[in-house]
Amino acid sequence: MLGSGKSATSSPKEQRKKGAEKPIDPIRRLGLLDNEDVRVMMQGCSMVKVRSSRWQKSRNMRLMDDGLTVWCESTKSSRKAKAQQTFAVTEVECVREGCKSEALRRLSGSVPESQCFTVVFRGARKSLDLLSPCEDAARRWVRGLRTLKEHVANMSYLRRADENQDGKMSYDEVKRLLQMINIDLSEQYAHSLFKRSDRSGDGRLDHVEIEEFCRELLRRPELDAVFRHYSSNGCVLATAELRDFLGDQGEDASLNHAQSLILTYELNDWAQKNRLMTQNGFTMYMLSRENDVVNPDHARVYQDMSRPLAHYFISSSHNTYLTKDQVTSASSTEPYIRALNQGCRCVELDCWDGDKGEPVICHGHTLTSKVPFSEVIETIAQYAFKASPYPLILSLENHCSVEQQAVMAKHLRKILGSKLLSKPSVPTRQKICLLLKYKTHRQTHSRISFQRPLPELRGRILVKAKKLIPHLGQLGKNGSCASFSSSSEDEVASSNKKDPAKVCSKLSPELSELVVYCRSVPFRGFENAPEKPPNEMSSFSESDALKLIKDSGKLFVRHNSRQLSRIYPSGQRLGSSNYDPQEMWNGGCQMVALNFQTPGEQMDLNQGRFLPNGRCGYLLKPAFLCSTTSDFNPENTGGGPGHTPTQLTIRIISAQQLPKIDTEKVTSIVDPQVWVEIHGVSIDNARNKTQRIDNNGFNPRWDCTLSFQLQVPELALVRFVVEDHDHTAKNDFVGQFTVPFISLRTGYRHVHLLKADGSSLSPSTLFIHVKVTRKGVPIKTVSERMAIAKGTA
Repeated sequence: MLGSGKSATSSPKEQRKKGAEKPIDPIRRLGLLDNEDVRVMMQGCSMVKVRSSRWQKSRNMRLMDDGLTVWCESTKSSRKAKAQQTFAVTEVECVREGCKSEALRRLSGSVPESQCFTVVFRGARKSLDLLSPCEDAARRWVRGLRTLKEHVANMSYLRRADENQDGKMSYDEVKRLLQMINIDLSEQYAHSLFKRSDRSGDGRLDHVEIEEFCRELLRRPELDAVFRHYSSNGCVLATAELRDFLGDQGEDASLNHAQSLILTYELNDWAQKNRLMTQNGFTMYMLSRENDVVNPDHARVYQDMSRPLAHYFISSSHNTYLTKDQVTSASSTEPYIRALNQGCRCVELDCWDGDKGEPVICHGHTLTSKVPFSEVIETIAQYAFKASPYPLILSLENHCSVEQQAVMAKHLRKILGSKLLSKPSVPTRQKICLLLKYKTHRQTHSRISFQRPLPELRGRILVKAKKLIPHLGQLGKNGSCASFSSSSEDEVASSNKKDPAKVCSKLSPELSELVVYCRSVPFRGFENAPEKPPNEMSSFSESDALKLIKDSGKLFVRHNSRQLSRIYPSGQRLGSSNYDPQEMWNGGCQMVALNFQTPGEQMDLNQGRFLPNGRCGYLLKPAFLCSTTSDFNPENTGGGPGHTPTQLTIRIISAQQLPKIDTEKVTSIVDPQVWVEIHGVSIDNARNKTQRIDNNGFNPRWDCTLSFQLQVPELALVRFVVEDHDHTAKNDFVGQFTVPFISLRTGYRHVHLLKADGSSLSPSTLFIHVKVTRKGVPIKTVSERMAIAKGTA
């Protein structure tokens, strides 16, 4: 089965009958009249759907006449009802060529890789692995799906609403358009607007009349008001006037920059020639990504990347192999791909003994499925550095026998090759002089090596696990001793601090050798902190970490300025829910591990936290979290380090093209309201909302001003949440966007909303105005605000 439940879509035969009554050329509708790949898809093809080496079923694949739906039909007719399923092109996240999935990879060598491809869907829907009859068919379907996906994304509402594709629109088609773009106009107003635009009087709008209708429909009075405020004549903006606007926005207020914007966004030749910007050009600029609420300079790696690993927040995943809950869900390589593509820099591998001497990854003692360790490492090798060049940390939770640990080490070395960091970096001449400061060579070597800058670790994969460090009286029969690894081992070890031998189990020397900079050790307290080797790190459950933050916040911050800490969710979170990561970041914890497979507020915050610095997965912590003598206490921030009282004022002006929640009900229109939330130190946490707007998801207007007082702005995240108000039940989530305060731009901005899974909700936006003041003085530029937040201004 390709989906959950039978599809109500009519069969290809039924669609052809309907097409005879009302001929529709779907290829013309999509603008793909000459695309041979799409035409081949519409002719259909018999393929093999693959789930495993044993489960392979024939399927007839055909692109339906709507040009948007793929029909997948079982070739067996002996069943009570044919297993007929469909998927929409809009559901496809990407198409991967070759044996790039678990099932197809296991067939590699027995089937031609050039005939295989995988359709990856958004959300929780399982990927579709297909084996085509020939290389040409696979190539055409891969190209065709990608082409359709691109064209549908660019396909305008107008072309979708024009059902017979004659280039004109009847009043019924206009009403369909209004429903599609989620606007609830009164019948009287809609008909009046239609009649005013129908200058020919034939009851249909031609191209010019449609343009006039849409111009009136899409009019943005709030943008017009901003334009008129800066325009001396209300018709155009002179270069100097546009420069004044840019200055108030906190941007480059030079004439050259203003002229470059006119040349980029002004479509009127006369205005462009005379260096003027019309209202249409201004609207295009305001809607562009160049006017986004996020500082464009933060879209690249802009921070100092030469610091020790402990000085960075590191995007980290928990139970990375799981697709859903940690009791019954499937284990797969797909979540690793998705996490790595999101910039995650620490993934978890729960390793257990498998059949035939091959270790597997799964959630032990549960009903979750198993995936071979070697397949996960092959996937990691392929995707490790596609989204970020900075070091990837493999957090091994090791439950394997010594023999299969050796197999793990063999796979790591063979598959990862030169990417695997298996030996410490050689200290530079400048750092060799530091040898005199330490008593033992072992201490010196680990301490200096661990301070190697990130650029020297680019493209390298680090192993986090227990390391074999023999001590007298703790040796096993073969001289190998270590406790379990990752989260579970620290819980056990912490309860047996007086007798480490009780938690001692065998550790493979081969695997131990691969642990260089991330040696996992139980947390023994804050005593003798300066003497602890920096390559030692500890894992904490969310409850243990919160207790340390609340009871010993200042000491925990100092500890995290030297040592890496990994926080993991409570074992009681059987549904793979997440804790609040902000509290852990406030304490300087670097690796705040979350269940990436579970969407929600916590993952929104994680995506927002790692939005800056080129989304590389490493974010430099504030200076007061990096000092070994820091007095910052996340539970008592008044007047201390990082304390910079700042007022944030956000005016929620309007929204544009919010989607329907109930897509099955044609008449369903959202009643939107907006929440603005501040996530930071406890004293800064706040949220406030606008009023609701009834029955308008197309262009709701609030003009609501919300103010927030921030004490530690450098740690604050600003989250915008749009909900569909409900009188009788919990409000429905529509979209959100989370941005660090230090990346927030002032002035008039558009917020491009995201779906619950973090993907784009385009073209849905919020139009807002942002103002930042300190001691009553407006702070316009991001650089000024960052300087203030750091206390350097």
